[in-house]
Amino acid sequence: MSNFKLDQLLRALETHKASDLHLISRSKPLIRIDGKLKPVNLPELTGKDIEEMCFPIITEKQKQHYEDSGELDFSFEIPGVARFRANFYHAMGDMAAAFRTIPVDIPSLDDLGAPSVYKKLIKREKGIVLVTGPTGSGKSTTLAAMLNEINLNEQKHIITVEDPIEFIHTNKQSVFSHREVGSDTTSFATALKYAMRQDPDVILVGEMRDKETIAAALTAAETGHLVFSTLHTSSAPNTINRIIDVFTGDEQPQIRAMLSTSLVAVVAQTLVPKIGGGRIATAEIMVMNHAIANLIREEKIHQIYSQMQLEQEETGMQTQTQVLLSLVKQGIITKENAIQYSNKQDEIIKLLPSGAY
Repeated sequence: MSNFKLDQLLRALETHKASDLHLISRSKPLIRIDGKLKPVNLPELTGKDIEEMCFPIITEKQKQHYEDSGELDFSFEIPGVARFRANFYHAMGDMAAAFRTIPVDIPSLDDLGAPSVYKKLIKREKGIVLVTGPTGSGKSTTLAAMLNEINLNEQKHIITVEDPIEFIHTNKQSVFSHREVGSDTTSFATALKYAMRQDPDVILVGEMRDKETIAAALTAAETGHLVFSTLHTSSAPNTINRIIDVFTGDEQPQIRAMLSTSLVAVVAQTLVPKIGGGRIATAEIMVMNHAIANLIREEKIHQIYSQMQLEQEETGMQTQTQVLLSLVKQGIITKENAIQYSNKQDEIIKLLPSGAY
């Protein structure tokens, strides 16, 4: 197995349209296609095999960090193939590794078939747009497409803060400052603090992981910047609750007030398998308006879902249930997958045609 090179496996990801590669001792290499893991027809790996395959692609400093902490996050590129986000870790004392494909060519919103409201969101001068969902739901790709749209049409300074850097944008109308936590800055919160002095128009925060980062992102959104970020939440109301719950009780009224004025939209995204192969993004979209702002201030988050269903042609809002039902009706996804991937399973079961499940 040691004769088999890592770049051959990574190139195979591209060939098979796979999203991820997993190298784990006592297992064959595994690739994820349309959300499902499949073994590669190769011998089972040992920890030594994985070390021999993986250590050549990192620096001595990165190797030292991995050996000291047992974890390493980074990204790299195979020219002409793709970029990859990588994580090295220990499993039962052996080295293990996970790789995620990042396309070199950044898709446009039209390429993704994104809802038309996205093009309105990116024209905002300030505020925060959150793209949420589980790991592997296409959040980074959607955000990259939004930034690409700005790059094609607006003259802006865009600062990205990521851990690690994923999509690398070529300057077109806009100019990018790509910053990586760990090598270019010490933390998300620190980068956001100093970003205020770097004259940005748009800021991408790779992930709002902690209270300091969330507070700094909201402050940046309040002070005249358009901020994009992600959270691992399944719906728009859940996202607002998650942000508020990070703060202590006496801090929460101020955070509610900040959210009610600075939150532009929440896009809660899931990738659902299509009939015949491939996956399709389903997006629950909440766009801030006066009614939703009042509900946030008055601690009535549970009423936001009903508000999202009003005047949708005008607002551009949609619920995940509506999208899933439409895809079932069009024959794009199965009823079973609509239910499995729904964040409101009881609701969708009632609305599917009788006998559907």
